[in-house]
Amino acid sequence: MKFLDLARVEIRSGAGGPGCVSFRREKFIEFGGPNGGDGGRGGDVWAEAVPGLNTLVDYRYRQHFRARNGEHGMGQQRTGADGDDVVLKVPVGTEILDDDGETVVADLTEIGQRVLLARGGNGGWGNLHFKSSTNQAPRRANPGQPGVERTLWLRLKLIADAGLVGLPNAGKSTFLAAVSNARPKIADYPFTTLSPNLGVAAVDDGELVVADIPGLIEGAHEGRGVGDRFLGHIERCGALLHLVDGTSEDVAADYRVILGELDAYGAGLLDKPRLVRLNKADALTEEAVAEKLAALRAAGAPDPQALSGATGAGVRETLRALRAAIAEARAEPAAAPERWTPVDEQ
Repeated sequence: MKFLDLARVEIRSGAGGPGCVSFRREKFIEFGGPNGGDGGRGGDVWAEAVPGLNTLVDYRYRQHFRARNGEHGMGQQRTGADGDDVVLKVPVGTEILDDDGETVVADLTEIGQRVLLARGGNGGWGNLHFKSSTNQAPRRANPGQPGVERTLWLRLKLIADAGLVGLPNAGKSTFLAAVSNARPKIADYPFTTLSPNLGVAAVDDGELVVADIPGLIEGAHEGRGVGDRFLGHIERCGALLHLVDGTSEDVAADYRVILGELDAYGAGLLDKPRLVRLNKADALTEEAVAEKLAALRAAGAPDPQALSGATGAGVRETLRALRAAIAEARAEPAAAPERWTPVDEQ
């Protein structure tokens, strides 16, 4: 199934049905009087978070949603039928934004959450409502209220416990495949991952949901590369795992690039608990590993350690550390970690 995390939809609620002008005319009934019924109410437009969905691809091929109008009233005091509602079924974690793309209308983070996006118009009154002692034969009825038209954006933000960040070819997909049953595409060229992947990793007697997003490059927050489109998927994560390619010539520069992009993107990404790991340690000598870890410490990385997603060395310990960091962050949400400050390269 193709992954899609952003969609634009146009919705319109149903208009109310018009009221009816009618008079009772029956044999042997001399003074029948007005008996026009009210119009039916227009249908509403709702959004609901449902299980089993992880993409907005359904809204790529259909962007217009219209609720049914209410039926008109009829004689003999018959009220018109209400219009049918329309429900937009979306994955859990979907944000609904106004047409400006910034104003949040709703954030559906739990299964079964529903939000009213457009209310249907009320039906018009029939002439029976206008009967009075001074107007016993009213010949007027109200039209139904019009429906509401809106243009909205649906933006999916995956809900995961931990998020993987790093430059292209840092080994994020290899790590995800090593800790879960997920099978992301793995290759020896940059930008192998073109859409986020989710995996469930077993940690002792619990589980962690891990999200892998496409690799970031310098200038990603300005639209360079593909990773900027998916940074929103790690906004909900409890902690971040920053993987640095151990085979890179300058691991400190790679580390600064990613933290600079997280800071430029904002949304509190840099305030999340972060673990820094030097990946691909199996391709390095012990001396090279020690040298690169020292370079990361000098660049400001908090307690960097080495691991290998290919051989599994250090992976289990990293998962335990991630779980502890997430538990601590969720237990004390007010305690924000120390922000990263650039280190002078000279």
